[in-house]
Amino acid sequence: MKAIKVMATIDKQGQLCVDEPLKLEQNIRVEVIVLIPEVTESNKEEQSKEAILADFRQAWHEAMTGKTIPVAQIWEGIDDV
Repeated sequence: MKAIKVMATIDKQGQLCVDEPLKLEQNIRVEVIVLIPEVTESNKEEQSKEAILADFRQAWHEAMTGKTIPVAQIWEGIDDV
């Protein structure tokens, strides 16, 4: 497996709506891990739209240029922490 990072929104029906189309093989099943930030007054200000878009653009560029990390490698050593 390989990992890519994208931004998405969960709608009122609980469906995940990815912000940009994924340029991947069609009709393949994927595994999704959803990271939900804990929203506090202080980090609401930190999460500016520009910062979020910049992070997404960087992740998208890395995914499109093959600069991804295999999922197995991400989890290596997790039990040692």
